[in-house]
Order: sequence, then C-alpha cells, then structure tokens
Amino acid sequence: MHHIDMRPSDVGRYVFLPGDPGRTEAIAARLEDASQVAYKREYRTFTGTLLGKKVSVTSTGIGNPSAAIAIEELIMLGADTFIRVGTSGAMQPHIMPGDLAIVSGAIRDEGTSKHYLPVEFPAVPHLDVLLALRQAARQLGLPHHVGFSHSKDSFYAQHAPERMPIASELQERWQAWTAGGAICAEMESAILFILGSIYRKRVGSVLLMAINQTAATPLPPARDQGQTLDTAIEAMKILIQQDHIKEQP
Repeated sequence: MHHIDMRPSDVGRYVFLPGDPGRTEAIAARLEDASQVAYKREYRTFTGTLLGKKVSVTSTGIGNPSAAIAIEELIMLGADTFIRVGTSGAMQPHIMPGDLAIVSGAIRDEGTSKHYLPVEFPAVPHLDVLLALRQAARQLGLPHHVGFSHSKDSFYAQHAPERMPIASELQERWQAWTAGGAICAEMESAILFILGSIYRKRVGSVLLMAINQTAATPLPPARDQGQTLDTAIEAMKILIQQDHIKEQP
C-alpha cells in the first residue's frame, strides 16, 4: 500500500486505530509478540496476537482525511474489524475529564465523508463493536458515556472560535450540538463510520474525555490513556471470542 507501506501478510483482521503514532507502542505492549512492521509518514503499524488471533495497531494521524487513507488501505489488505482509540473534548457539563466516550454516532461536520455519501446519510458504528465497547467498559467498572461525537476538521475552530471570521456561526453550531446531546468533540470517527458502512466492515470508537470546555468551573485535563486502551483491548477480545463461536461447525 502506497501510504501505510504494508502487504496483506503484515496486517491482522483486527486493527486498533489510534491517531498518534506514539500511542501505537502502548497498544502493542498489550498484545503478544508484537513488533513494528511499518512506519511511513503518520502511519505506524505494529502487529502481534490477541487470544491467538493476528491483531494490528495502525496510527491514522490527525483528522478525517488521513484516517480515510489508513482505513481504506487496511481494508484493501484484508482487515475488517476496527476500533478507534483516541482523545476528545467533553461537550456536556456533567462529564468529567478521564471519563470515556463510546461513540454511537458522529455529527458529520467535516468535509471528507461528503466525498463518499450525502450528508443526510448517518455516520454510525457497527452495532457489534459498539456493544462490545460498552460491555468492556462495564466489566472494567470504568466511567463512560454512550452518545454522539462532533466530528470536525478544525481543532482551533473549536478551541478558539472567537479568532475566526465566522466566529458567530461556529459558536451557534456548537450550542446546537450540545443542545442536541452530543457528548464529545473529535476529528476522525465520522469518516471511519462512513467507510465501515460503505465497505460493510465493523468499526467502533472509544475516546478519552481529555478536557471539558463546558464545565461551570475549570477542570484539570486528563492525560492517562490507560483506561481507554484497556477498554479497547477488552472489547476486541469480546469480538474475537464472538467470531470464534460463529466459526464453529
């Protein structure tokens, strides 16, 4: 593959998708016998095993365009089950930094997915992955929220909208997303869900709520990704076990 620099033999059926290439090592450490198989541009991949099955972790970089390239090429190589593992900003005042977001749908406030399907088409995860992530968070006893993410293209349009020429529009739209119940803001889930729908692949997303911009009083940011990674690993185990049962004669 031109961008991720791999062949079919390099990748497992099951793939974790962090944004940060540096986070691939932390996920790979939770696999068995994992080793780096490729590192080109923002796309870094380790492959190992989990419950005896070949599993990979590939970083996607920041944003929907680079995430689209990663999952497109991974699908071409035979991968069919994906869990995005990332960070987000909480959008509801009661959500604490350090809580998890299990994304049940993404607001398509970005441009990449519009090159694939009209904006009226919903961006939703595969139900099996969504339920596996929720089950994993419950089993681990971790604080989590299931709901919609605001998937956008501009980091600073969210964090400093007053600097933008369309500040009033950005702020009004933010208020609409929060009023509608969106739980977090991030930059990749929309396109991953859309491509999962188009190619009939299983895709889900679990995110650390790193900050909360809407809390009445400032809250310290959360930086520890451990609980997010643990949830993703447990969810993938659930999916592998379910597949094993389905494959029995």
